Amino acid sequence: MSVDYKKELNALVDLILQEQASDLHLSVGAHPLIRVSGTLIPLVKKPILTEADANSFAKVLMREDQYARFIQFNEVDFSYENTSGVRFRGNAFHQRGKMAIALRLIPNVIRDYKELNLPPILESFTQRSQGFFLCVGPVGQGKSTTLAAMVNTINRTRAEHIVTIEDPIEYVYQEEKSLIDQREIGLDSKDFQTALNAAFRQDVDVILVGEMRNTETIGAAVTAAETGHLVYSTLHTNDAAQTINRIVDSFPGDQQAQIRVQLASSLIAIFSQRLIPHIAGGLVPAYELLINNTAVSNLIRENRIHEIPSVIETGLEQGMIDMNRSLARLVQNGDITVENAFTYAVNPKGLERLI
Repeated sequence: MSVDYKKELNALVDLILQEQASDLHLSVGAHPLIRVSGTLIPLVKKPILTEADANSFAKVLMREDQYARFIQFNEVDFSYENTSGVRFRGNAFHQRGKMAIALRLIPNVIRDYKELNLPPILESFTQRSQGFFLCVGPVGQGKSTTLAAMVNTINRTRAEHIVTIEDPIEYVYQEEKSLIDQREIGLDSKDFQTALNAAFRQDVDVILVGEMRNTETIGAAVTAAETGHLVYSTLHTNDAAQTINRIVDSFPGDQQAQIRVQLASSLIAIFSQRLIPHIAGGLVPAYELLINNTAVSNLIRENRIHEIPSVIETGLEQGMIDMNRSLARLVQNGDITVENAFTYAVNPKGLERLI
């Protein structure tokens, strides 16, 4: 008997919504799995997937050009929206020669800072007319959600031209005061660098760069921030100091002094976040915030990046916070366990002094 894979996929989507899951995994040789509050749960009532099953799901989930790219390169990023308007960010890939698909649910409603348990100070970084704001952290730690909340604040409060450059498009904005153009790599533009360079000719005020994947994109983003644009982007780095080093080190040696000068003048802040299991269920963010001030700017310019953690620790009055202090607050407020605080701490010895 033939399987209606579109119907089967809709049933899985319904289950994700019902269980408040964040992710769905479809892998050959395994039951479908969902992630609920950070834990993977196999759907044992669903059959183990065959290669034909995975291939059929891929055809339902992807456009023809994306499926062709997947067949050619063995992996592809894509977004999927079902008939009910439920959206996913997806990646199809191969492991040990077998197909696998990972889907991340993208909420339709863009939540605000309070709902996301984010610090209110982030709103102040949406009121700038130019500069470079980075949200960093490992994959799946809520960076896109945080930036969406910030972009939507601008959308609600100011008449600006916002261009987002994403691969794939995640949150879809409902225009309020701003004009928002959302461009998807592979569909609307060749690559991030091309789309970013084109933005200079699009009378744009705010640019969201979904991810800075190479030196050229980083260089174009920093230049955009220097030349009167407000630029938001992400990097897969662990903290502020590592982020600055990653940006500088991505350039050849003879260009590093110049990029340090550009970064020192254009950087607004670096926000690093992790999602940690909440005692009552769900996830709660712990975070580090570096705000660029005269001291930070001098450290970047003079290549004394290793001193930045000390500036964050002593910058509490200016709104800065280090990860350990954020973790300690979550423990003291009864949001997370001590064990989880130490699991996510970059500097466990420093955390010991605060708890």
